[in-house]
Amino acid sequence: SNTDQGQRGPLPSSLPSLAESVSQWRDEGRVAVWLHVPILQSSLVAVAASQGFAFHHAEQGSSTLTLWLGEGPSRLPGFATHQLGVAGAVLDASTGKVLAVQDRNKTINAWKFPGGLANPGEDIGDTAVREVFEETGIKSEFKSILSIRQQHKHPGAFGKSDMYIICRMEPSSFHISFCQHECLRCEWMDLEELARTENTTPITSNVAKLLLFGYREGFDRIDITMREFPAVYTGLFYKLYHRELPESYRNMT
Repeated sequence: SNTDQGQRGPLPSSLPSLAESVSQWRDEGRVAVWLHVPILQSSLVAVAASQGFAFHHAEQGSSTLTLWLGEGPSRLPGFATHQLGVAGAVLDASTGKVLAVQDRNKTINAWKFPGGLANPGEDIGDTAVREVFEETGIKSEFKSILSIRQQHKHPGAFGKSDMYIICRMEPSSFHISFCQHECLRCEWMDLEELARTENTTPITSNVAKLLLFGYREGFDRIDITMREFPAVYTGLFYKLYHRELPESYRNMT
Protein backbone atom coordinates (compact mmCIF):
# COMPACT_ATOMS: atom_id res chain seq x y z
CA SER A 1 0.00 0.00 0.00
CA ASN A 2 1.07 3.61 -0.39
CA THR A 3 0.35 6.86 1.35
CA ASP A 4 -0.13 10.50 0.39
CA GLN A 5 0.58 12.54 3.50
CA GLY A 6 -0.66 9.69 5.63
CA GLN A 7 -3.62 8.60 3.47
CA ARG A 8 -3.45 5.03 2.22
CA GLY A 9 -4.34 4.25 -1.38
CA PRO A 10 -4.85 1.04 -3.34
CA LEU A 11 -2.30 -0.60 -5.56
CA PRO A 12 -2.83 0.07 -9.28
CA SER A 13 -5.42 -2.37 -10.58
CA SER A 14 -3.12 -3.78 -13.27
CA LEU A 15 -0.55 -4.77 -10.63
CA PRO A 16 2.55 -3.60 -12.50
CA SER A 17 6.06 -4.27 -11.22
CA LEU A 18 7.14 -2.58 -8.03
CA ALA A 19 9.56 -0.35 -9.93
CA GLU A 20 6.76 0.81 -12.23
CA SER A 21 4.48 1.42 -9.26
CA VAL A 22 7.13 3.49 -7.46
CA SER A 23 7.63 5.55 -10.59
CA GLN A 24 3.88 6.12 -10.89
CA TRP A 25 3.56 7.09 -7.22
CA ARG A 26 6.37 9.63 -7.67
CA ASP A 27 4.55 11.12 -10.66
CA GLU A 28 1.34 11.33 -8.61
CA GLY A 29 3.14 13.32 -5.91
CA ARG A 30 3.01 10.64 -3.26
CA VAL A 31 5.40 11.36 -0.41
CA ALA A 32 5.90 7.88 1.06
CA VAL A 33 5.19 4.21 0.54
CA TRP A 34 4.43 1.66 3.28
CA LEU A 35 4.96 -1.92 2.17
CA HIS A 36 3.60 -4.76 4.33
CA VAL A 37 5.17 -8.14 3.60
CA PRO A 38 3.61 -11.30 5.11
CA ILE A 39 6.23 -13.57 6.64
CA LEU A 40 5.66 -16.34 4.08
CA GLN A 41 6.44 -13.84 1.30
CA SER A 42 9.63 -12.55 2.89
CA SER A 43 11.58 -13.30 -0.28
CA LEU A 44 9.95 -10.14 -1.69
CA VAL A 45 11.89 -8.03 0.82
CA ALA A 46 15.01 -8.29 -1.34
CA VAL A 47 13.03 -7.04 -4.34
CA ALA A 48 11.77 -4.07 -2.34
CA ALA A 49 15.24 -3.31 -0.98
CA SER A 50 16.56 -3.10 -4.53
CA GLN A 51 14.05 -0.27 -5.11
CA GLY A 52 15.29 1.66 -2.07
CA PHE A 53 12.88 0.36 0.59
CA ALA A 54 14.15 -0.02 4.16
CA PHE A 55 12.75 -1.86 7.16
CA HIS A 56 10.50 0.10 9.48
CA HIS A 57 9.47 -2.70 11.86
CA ALA A 58 8.55 -6.36 12.09
CA GLU A 59 5.87 -8.19 14.03
CA GLN A 60 5.15 -11.91 14.41
CA GLY A 61 3.47 -12.41 11.05
CA SER A 62 4.78 -9.63 8.83
CA SER A 63 7.39 -6.97 8.24
CA THR A 64 6.80 -3.37 7.17
CA LEU A 65 9.14 -1.46 4.89
CA THR A 66 9.08 2.18 3.88
CA LEU A 67 10.25 4.30 0.98
CA TRP A 68 10.38 8.09 1.32
CA LEU A 69 9.48 9.81 -1.95
CA GLY A 70 9.24 13.38 -0.73
CA GLU A 71 11.90 16.05 -0.66
CA GLY A 72 14.60 16.07 1.99
CA PRO A 73 15.11 13.47 4.73
CA SER A 74 12.26 11.15 5.64
CA ARG A 75 9.63 12.60 7.96
CA LEU A 76 8.00 9.24 8.66
CA PRO A 77 7.64 8.46 12.37
CA GLY A 78 9.89 5.77 13.75
CA PHE A 79 8.62 2.59 15.32
CA ALA A 80 8.55 2.04 19.09
CA THR A 81 11.89 2.91 20.69
CA HIS A 82 11.05 2.19 24.35
CA GLN A 83 9.85 -0.68 26.45
CA LEU A 84 7.80 -0.06 29.59
CA GLY A 85 8.50 -1.91 32.81
CA VAL A 86 6.26 -1.54 35.87
CA ALA A 87 6.83 -2.67 39.45
CA GLY A 88 4.51 -2.60 42.44
CA ALA A 89 5.67 -1.52 45.91
CA VAL A 90 2.92 -3.21 47.94
CA LEU A 91 2.89 -1.65 51.41
CA ASP A 92 0.89 -3.06 54.30
CA ALA A 93 0.27 0.17 56.21
CA SER A 94 -0.90 -1.74 59.30
CA THR A 95 2.50 -3.38 59.78
CA GLY A 96 4.94 -1.18 57.87
CA LYS A 97 6.00 -4.16 55.77
CA VAL A 98 6.47 -4.14 52.00
CA LEU A 99 6.39 -7.03 49.53
CA ALA A 100 9.86 -7.88 48.18
CA VAL A 101 11.14 -10.60 45.87
CA GLN A 102 14.44 -12.02 44.66
CA ASP A 103 14.54 -12.97 40.97
CA ARG A 104 15.61 -16.53 40.22
CA ASN A 105 17.37 -15.65 36.96
CA LYS A 106 19.75 -13.01 38.32
CA THR A 107 23.35 -13.72 39.31
CA ILE A 108 23.00 -11.40 42.31
CA ASN A 109 20.01 -12.24 44.50
CA ALA A 110 19.04 -8.66 45.30
CA TRP A 111 15.71 -7.75 46.86
CA LYS A 112 13.42 -5.79 44.55
CA PHE A 113 9.76 -4.98 44.01
CA PRO A 114 7.76 -7.48 41.91
CA GLY A 115 7.11 -6.32 38.36
CA GLY A 116 7.57 -6.86 34.65
CA LEU A 117 6.86 -5.49 31.19
CA ALA A 118 3.53 -3.88 30.31
CA ASN A 119 1.44 -5.57 27.63
CA PRO A 120 0.41 -3.49 24.61
CA GLY A 121 -2.64 -1.37 25.50
CA GLU A 122 -2.28 -2.04 29.25
CA ASP A 123 -2.47 0.81 31.74
CA ILE A 124 0.39 1.29 34.21
CA GLY A 125 -1.69 0.47 37.29
CA ASP A 126 -3.14 -2.65 35.63
CA THR A 127 0.36 -3.87 34.81
CA ALA A 128 1.43 -3.44 38.43
CA VAL A 129 -1.63 -5.32 39.72
CA ARG A 130 -1.11 -8.17 37.23
CA GLU A 131 2.63 -8.53 37.73
CA VAL A 132 2.41 -8.45 41.53
CA PHE A 133 -0.25 -11.17 41.47
CA GLU A 134 1.58 -13.34 38.90
CA GLU A 135 4.86 -13.21 40.82
CA THR A 136 3.65 -13.31 44.43
CA GLY A 137 -0.01 -14.38 44.55
CA ILE A 138 -0.84 -11.12 46.37
CA LYS A 139 -3.88 -9.13 45.23
CA SER A 140 -3.38 -5.36 45.32
CA GLU A 141 -4.81 -2.04 44.20
CA PHE A 142 -2.96 0.76 42.41
CA LYS A 143 -2.68 3.93 44.50
CA SER A 144 -0.04 6.13 42.86
CA ILE A 145 3.21 6.37 40.91
CA LEU A 146 6.28 6.74 43.10
CA SER A 147 9.12 7.04 40.59
CA ILE A 148 10.06 6.86 36.91
CA ARG A 149 13.44 5.67 35.68
CA GLN A 150 14.63 6.35 32.15
CA GLN A 151 17.55 4.31 30.80
CA HIS A 152 19.03 4.15 27.30
CA LYS A 153 20.87 1.41 25.39
CA HIS A 154 19.34 -1.08 27.82
CA PRO A 155 20.70 -4.63 27.30
CA GLY A 156 17.34 -6.05 28.40
CA ALA A 157 15.50 -3.91 25.83
CA PHE A 158 17.48 -5.06 22.77
CA GLY A 159 19.63 -1.95 23.07
CA LYS A 160 16.63 0.40 23.01
CA SER A 161 15.43 2.73 25.76
CA ASP A 162 13.62 1.58 28.88
CA MET A 163 11.07 3.32 31.08
CA TYR A 164 10.68 1.72 34.51
CA ILE A 165 7.84 2.90 36.73
CA ILE A 166 7.38 1.93 40.38
CA CYS A 167 3.85 2.21 41.78
CA ARG A 168 2.55 2.37 45.33
CA MET A 169 0.11 -0.49 45.85
CA GLU A 170 -2.31 -1.35 48.65
CA PRO A 171 -2.72 -5.07 49.38
CA SER A 172 -6.11 -6.76 49.60
CA SER A 173 -4.67 -10.20 50.36
CA PHE A 174 -1.65 -11.17 52.44
CA HIS A 175 -0.85 -14.87 51.94
CA ILE A 176 2.19 -15.23 49.68
CA SER A 177 2.13 -17.92 46.99
CA PHE A 178 5.05 -16.89 44.81
CA CYS A 179 5.95 -18.10 41.31
CA GLN A 180 8.70 -20.70 41.66
CA HIS A 181 9.81 -20.18 38.05
CA GLU A 182 10.47 -16.44 38.40
CA CYS A 183 11.26 -15.91 42.08
CA LEU A 184 13.82 -17.42 44.40
CA ARG A 185 12.34 -15.81 47.51
CA CYS A 186 9.38 -13.59 48.40
CA GLU A 187 8.46 -12.11 51.76
CA TRP A 188 6.88 -9.23 53.61
CA MET A 189 9.93 -7.18 54.63
CA ASP A 190 10.12 -4.33 57.10
CA LEU A 191 10.19 -1.16 55.00
CA GLU A 192 13.02 0.38 57.03
CA GLU A 193 15.04 -2.83 56.63
CA LEU A 194 14.62 -2.72 52.85
CA ALA A 195 15.64 0.96 52.85
CA ARG A 196 18.83 0.15 54.78
CA THR A 197 19.94 -3.21 53.34
CA GLU A 198 22.86 -3.38 50.93
CA ASN A 199 21.37 -6.53 49.39
CA THR A 200 19.15 -4.64 46.98
CA THR A 201 19.27 -2.60 43.78
CA PRO A 202 19.94 1.17 43.97
CA ILE A 203 16.49 2.06 42.60
CA THR A 204 14.75 -0.26 45.08
CA SER A 205 16.72 1.21 47.96
CA ASN A 206 15.93 4.79 46.96
CA VAL A 207 12.22 4.11 46.37
CA ALA A 208 12.05 2.27 49.72
CA LYS A 209 13.38 5.44 51.38
CA LEU A 210 10.83 7.52 49.48
CA LEU A 211 8.06 5.15 50.56
CA LEU A 212 9.29 5.22 54.17
CA PHE A 213 9.11 9.02 54.11
CA GLY A 214 5.54 8.87 52.80
CA TYR A 215 4.58 6.22 55.35
CA ARG A 216 5.82 8.42 58.19
CA GLU A 217 4.95 11.89 56.87
CA GLY A 218 1.90 11.23 54.66
CA PHE A 219 1.58 9.70 51.21
CA ASP A 220 0.39 13.03 49.83
CA ARG A 221 4.04 14.11 50.12
CA ILE A 222 5.19 11.47 47.59
CA ASP A 223 2.22 10.34 45.50
CA ILE A 224 1.81 11.04 41.80
CA THR A 225 -1.87 10.30 41.35
CA MET A 226 -4.00 9.61 38.28
CA ARG A 227 -7.13 11.16 36.77
CA GLU A 228 -8.90 10.06 33.62
CA PHE A 229 -10.08 12.51 30.96
CA PRO A 230 -11.85 12.20 27.60
CA ALA A 231 -9.44 12.53 24.69
CA VAL A 232 -10.00 14.82 21.72
CA TYR A 233 -10.64 11.63 19.72
CA THR A 234 -14.29 10.64 20.16
CA GLY A 235 -14.81 7.69 22.47
CA LEU A 236 -11.20 7.56 23.68
CA PHE A 237 -9.86 8.43 27.12
CA TYR A 238 -6.44 9.04 28.57
CA LYS A 239 -4.91 8.94 32.03
CA LEU A 240 -3.03 11.95 33.38
CA TYR A 241 -0.56 11.44 36.24
CA HIS A 242 0.41 14.34 38.49
CA ARG A 243 0.64 15.50 42.10
CA GLU A 244 -2.83 15.97 43.54
CA LEU A 245 -4.24 19.49 43.23
CA PRO A 246 -6.26 21.19 46.00
CA GLU A 247 -9.99 20.94 45.31
CA SER A 248 -10.29 24.70 44.70
CA TYR A 249 -7.85 24.38 41.79
CA ARG A 250 -9.19 21.03 40.62
CA ASN A 251 -12.70 22.42 40.16
CA MET A 252 -11.81 25.77 38.59
CA THR A 253 -14.02 26.69 35.62
